[in-house]
Parts: sequence; structure tokens; C-alpha cells
Amino acid sequence: MADQPGAVLHDGSTIAVTVQGDGPAILLPVSPATHTAAEAESLRQWGADPDLGPNLMTGLAPTNRVIAADYEAHRMANPAPATLTPDNIAADFLAIADSAGAENFAYYGYSWLALSGLQLALRTDRLKALAMGGFPPVEGPYRSMLAVTRAAHAFSVKAAGESTGPLPEPEPGDWGSVSVRTTEAQTLQFVTLYEALQDFDDGAAVLAPGRRRTDKHLRHRLPPSVPCLAFAGAEDHIDYKPVWGGVRVAIGEPLARHQGALMEAGWDVRILPGLDHMGAMHSAVVLPLLTDWLQKSGWTK
Repeated sequence: MADQPGAVLHDGSTIAVTVQGDGPAILLPVSPATHTAAEAESLRQWGADPDLGPNLMTGLAPTNRVIAADYEAHRMANPAPATLTPDNIAADFLAIADSAGAENFAYYGYSWLALSGLQLALRTDRLKALAMGGFPPVEGPYRSMLAVTRAAHAFSVKAAGESTGPLPEPEPGDWGSVSVRTTEAQTLQFVTLYEALQDFDDGAAVLAPGRRRTDKHLRHRLPPSVPCLAFAGAEDHIDYKPVWGGVRVAIGEPLARHQGALMEAGWDVRILPGLDHMGAMHSAVVLPLLTDWLQKSGWTK
């Protein structure tokens, strides 16, 4: 495992980049770092996999050159409240690939980092394979996520004007009881992202790649020659309380609904029974999927 010179992103901040393995490059926006025992236990209580990044890197390194950069953590430490747009996210990932000397590469992202991968694929010819987990390529929850992120931003603005003090610790798994611990800048950047995607026609971009596009967000269409994987837990949905926008963020349902059309368009689609958003994110689930898909796509050494 080798650290590369950091990549300079669109806002002038520098993100750490780590490379492991040899073979066709794959960019993973994950953390290569390990957690302390206490941090790992807390993550497990909330259903997360504390070893996600290291496990994916180690598991894929025998067949691929893995480029890892913890983009989400970087954006929480270096928010881009006015500029976290699809264009700039794509530019950031290309800068990460450049820092590792990868002209062409595959990409895997989960949740909002999956939709970021789709936007990247629509803006560059350098992306040769795309894997999206926990976010449907068609009928993505852009409107409902805008409502949730606007509510989070409103909470952060309110919290900034109140006296600080210890926040109550929520019961693990009770997402509705989580207090907003993020800053105005951190939450506003995601409002900026989802506002920029409100008129994005994902069905036209993904299911009709040969159609002439005039959508202002699209510089390129998704080439039919790019191997694509989409997966999600069948139970991946969250019904938010009114204070969080009162919306349903559905992931597994629209992916299942459009599975046939996606497969006809050349996508590899996996609906994972019994798994929710956190469960389908675990390395024990993701690594076999990615390994199989990369081999079938011919993107391995």
C-alpha cells in the first residue's frame, strides 16, 4: 500500500490518496484507515462495517490497482457549501485518478457516492466500468433527498444559533432520534448537490444512451459499452418523520421496479433479499459482488 501525492480538488483543498495492488485501476471513495476498538464497536452498533475500506482494498488488490480516497470524510472536514455540484464532483474524482496516474479506471460508490459515480460516467470517457450500490440508476430519490437535506440544513442553522452543550446519545438504530451534529456548511453542500439534480432525467441518460440529449447537466451520454452494476438491499427504504421532510427515500423498490429495463440496457442488477441500506453496504456483501462483476467485465489482470 502506497500513499500518493494528494489530489487537489475543485475548491483548492487536498485529499489524501492511497494505492494498493496492480492491474486495471478502480477508484473507491472509501477510507483505507482502520478504526480504534471503540470506534469500530460504535459503528457496528449502528449497522456499519468498520473494516469496509481496508477489506475492499485488500480483497480487490490481487486483480486490480485500487485507488482509495475518503471523499465523504474529506467533504465533512472541508465542506464545499456553494460548489458541491455534479460537475465539480466529477472534476474531483478525475483529479484523484490523475494523482494516481490512472488514465482509465473503474469506479464503485455507495449511496450518494453512487449517484456521484453516475454523474462522473456522464462527463468523461475515462470511466470504463461503473458500480452503483445503495442508489438506483433510474428513479433516484432526488426530490426526497432534497427535502431531507434541506431539513438537516435548517436544523444545523438553528443549532448554530443556540448555546452549545452535550447532545443526548441516541439509541443505536433509531435514526429518527439522531441530533444534527453537522455544521451549516456541511449540510448546505448536500442541499447544493440535490438542488443541482432536480431536473436530471436519469431514465433518459441511463436507459436511452443513444438519444440526443439537451439536458444542461449532461456533457456525455452513458455509453452502452461501459459495464454497469447496480445493487441494493430489498429492504432499503427510510420513511422520515415530518421534521425531516416527511418523505420516503426508496432505494430497493425503484431498482426492483426497473430491473428488467436496466438489464435490457446492459446493466447487471442485484436485489439483495433481507438487507437494508446499512446491511447492503458491508464488505462481506460488496466484495463478492464487485469481484464477480469486474471479472465478468474483463476489468481485471
